[in-house]
Amino acid sequence: MLNKLSAEFFGTFWLVLGGCGSAVIAAAFPDVGIGLLGVSLAFGLTVLTMAYAVGGISGGHFNPAVSLGLAVAGRFDPKDLVPYWIAQVAGAMVAAAVLYLIASGKADFVAGGFASNGYGELSPGKYGLTSALVAEIVFTAFFILIILGATSASAPAGFAPMAIGLGLTLIHLVSIPVTNTSVNPARSTGVALFAETAALSQLWLFWVAPLVGAALGAVIWKSLLGKDTEMSVTQAVAA
Repeated sequence: MLNKLSAEFFGTFWLVLGGCGSAVIAAAFPDVGIGLLGVSLAFGLTVLTMAYAVGGISGGHFNPAVSLGLAVAGRFDPKDLVPYWIAQVAGAMVAAAVLYLIASGKADFVAGGFASNGYGELSPGKYGLTSALVAEIVFTAFFILIILGATSASAPAGFAPMAIGLGLTLIHLVSIPVTNTSVNPARSTGVALFAETAALSQLWLFWVAPLVGAALGAVIWKSLLGKDTEMSVTQAVAA
């Protein structure tokens, strides 16, 4: 179990450091800012790379919503949910601390939103609560559908991390203007601790909506799309 939790810690650490780091450092660089496309790719690449690196150990969740969705779908033991969540949130928090330490080394550094998620005034596009809630539920549900489909026995072996990483990239391309894209409560928690905004007061939405969306996606898969012969996430990544 320690190996699995360590894999989830480091996988989530990399997701936050690479994904949020691209927004805090690279996207803000005046001459070579990578923009929305670059940040979206960075998040997808973090999941893709760590799914190949440690997915065979823990299943490559790196996200409390993914763990819940897999549990609801019958692909993950519910008794391991809380330990996985603790490891994921811890990884996100440590990564956010490391990112803050790096970013604050610049003389004119201002944490500001620090890649945190939000709605209303904290939304990049100033989208309201309802828009944020719907976006996070729907995009997380489809993220779970992608994961369950890509790791099913009928999917091409060995390609699951690519589909999942590209799926997360697409989600970011669409939803960054709405909420700065969460679909991951751990990712939202880590950076909210360092944001100089009211991000912590809005953090509840970025736990509730992704968890609801994950459960919804799992139910849809089991009811309408799932097949009798499915492999576990760990088997799919290792194949």
